[in-house]
Amino acid sequence: MDKFTKLTAVAAPLPLTNVDTDMIIPARFLKTIKRTGLSEGLFYALRHDANGKPVDFVLDRPAYKNAKIIVAGANFGCGSSREHAPWALLDAGIRCVIAPSFADIFFNNCFKNGILPIVLPQEEVDKLMEDAERGANATITIDLEAQTIHGPDGGTVTFEVDAFRKHCLLNGLDDIGLTLEKGSKIDSFEDKQRAGQPWLYA
Repeated sequence: MDKFTKLTAVAAPLPLTNVDTDMIIPARFLKTIKRTGLSEGLFYALRHDANGKPVDFVLDRPAYKNAKIIVAGANFGCGSSREHAPWALLDAGIRCVIAPSFADIFFNNCFKNGILPIVLPQEEVDKLMEDAERGANATITIDLEAQTIHGPDGGTVTFEVDAFRKHCLLNGLDDIGLTLEKGSKIDSFEDKQRAGQPWLYA
C-alpha cells in the first residue's frame, strides 16, 4: 500500500448526500477481484445517461481530470459493504475524501486501502466545497502528520484521525503489512512450536 504523508492536489466538489457504494461503483462492475480497471465504472450512473452516453460530470471536466481529493456531502459511502468502492476511487487517483460523515464500513475500508477519509463539521466542508468549485485553482494540501488541511487562500483546518490508522497510512501498512511487521515474533513462535510439537510439521 502506498504511503500517505502529504498530498497537494486539486479537489473536486461532489455536493451530494448519501452517495452509496452502488453509486460509487455499480454492481455490474464487481466481477473482478483485481484492483485495476475499476475507475471505468466509478460513478458510472452520474457520468452517463440512460443510454450510456457521457454527460457532464465533475471528474470528467478538464479542470478536475487530475483531482486526487473529493469534497462530498454527508453519509458518503453508505449502502453495501463492497470493498470495490475504495478500490475504484483509488484506481482513479483519489487519495482523500472529505465529508461531514461516512458510512462505517466504507470509512474503515478506505484506511485499509490507502485512502484518507476526513470528517469535518458541515461549515468547514461547505468552505472547502466553495474552494473546490474554483476548478484547477482549487489546490488543497493535506498534511497527515500535522493533521491539517491548507486551502487555496492559505486558510488552515485541523482534523482528527485515529492514531493507529494514522500510523498505518503514514507507513503504508495494510493488514498484510501489519502482519509482516510481526515477522520475527511469528518465526520465533513457529520455531518453539516445531520443537515442542514436531508432528504438526511432518
